[in-house]
Amino acid sequence: MSKENEILEELRRIRELLEPKPSHPPPKGLWTEFLDFISKYKVMGLAVAFIVGIYLGELVKALVDDLIMPIVQLVIPGVAWEEITAGPFRIGHFIGALITFLIIAFVIFILVKITKKWGIE
Repeated sequence: MSKENEILEELRRIRELLEPKPSHPPPKGLWTEFLDFISKYKVMGLAVAFIVGIYLGELVKALVDDLIMPIVQLVIPGVAWEEITAGPFRIGHFIGALITFLIIAFVIFILVKITKKWGIE
């Protein structure tokens, strides 16, 4: 076999490997399609993450409201921080919500960092 024929034969094998494989036939039946949807879009994982996220948010909000904001009240005695206003604006309530948001964002950041370190995405 000549060198040119060897090269041509190798190119044919490469072409065969690069050709797309036929796709799987679509699932048949409503139940099969539903199960395919559940597994393909990881619906159960999304539902669990959503529920855990709700309760994690409640936990961090309780941490801020019950543990951190009382410390703020100790630093500013005699002032109800939630009732601080500037005209019609409830500045104190906004500051509390901002602190809550920052702590929740930080906790989520730490959780994502830990899970990435463990290899969980």
